[in-house]
Amino acid sequence: MTNTSLLLVARILLGLLFVVAGFGKLGNVDGFGAYMASGGIPAALAWPVVLFEILGGLALIAGFQTRLVALALAGFCVLSGLLYHFDPADQMQMTQLLKNLGLAGGYLVLWITGAGAWSLDAKFARNSALAA
Repeated sequence: MTNTSLLLVARILLGLLFVVAGFGKLGNVDGFGAYMASGGIPAALAWPVVLFEILGGLALIAGFQTRLVALALAGFCVLSGLLYHFDPADQMQMTQLLKNLGLAGGYLVLWITGAGAWSLDAKFARNSALAA
C-alpha cells in the first residue's frame, strides 16, 4: 500500500469511530445528556456533541478540513477521556483513558500530515492552483 492509500485507510478508521458513536447516541440523546451532566458538562450540549461526532467523523473520512477536524477530534478525545475515564482506582476506566489518548495521538498525526492526495482537501487545493 502507498502512503496515499494508508492515509485514506487511517482517515476512514479514525472517522468511523466518531460516526458510529454519534449515530449510536441518536437512539437516546436524553440519556447521553444525563451522562454528560454526570461529568459536569451541561446536558443541553448533547445534541451539539452528537452532531460534532457525526459531522466530524464524516469530514475526516472525506478529507475535508482535515487538519482542523483532526485537531478538534484530538481535543475531544483528551477532554472526554479526562472528564469521564480518569479514575486511577479503576483499571478499566484507566484503559479507556489511555485508548482516548492513543486516539488523540492518531488525530494529531493527521493534523501534522494532512489528509493526503485522496481527499477533498487535495481536490480543492488542485482546483485553487488551477484557478490561480
